[in-house]
Amino acid sequence: MALWQGRSRRKSTGGRYRPFRKKRKFEIGVEQQYAFLGPQKVKLYRTRGKNQKVRILNAEFANVTDPKTGKTSKSKLVTVKENSSNPHFVTRNIITRGAVVLTEAGLAKVQSRPGQDGVVNAVLLEAQKAEAPTPPKDAPKPAPTTPRTA
Repeated sequence: MALWQGRSRRKSTGGRYRPFRKKRKFEIGVEQQYAFLGPQKVKLYRTRGKNQKVRILNAEFANVTDPKTGKTSKSKLVTVKENSSNPHFVTRNIITRGAVVLTEAGLAKVQSRPGQDGVVNAVLLEAQKAEAPTPPKDAPKPAPTTPRTA
């Protein structure tokens, strides 16, 4: 079943519009295909004027920009942490614009539209913290301090 994006046959009041033409091919919309996490897979679409759109079906990497340094690096996507467009997209690992994803560089917010642009661009929210060195188990523990009384 096609998705029709033409004028409605009904007015907001419930009255009927008299059709002045039939449906046209350019009024047909495209079914949604989501960008999932996985090995890179893209699909090309022909648009009006024989132009092309690239749609990501599966995304493996993202171009992550660090706002502090201004540098952009290619980083592997780990998982989707938050998606304001639909909370169920988090469990299904669907990437949309505005989704917060965990990358190897850290938490990042997606700024591009993967279904339109064919690429995942993101801005780093918080960098991945390096693990603090743990003291050896044989090290002496500091002496307990006694509380002061007034």
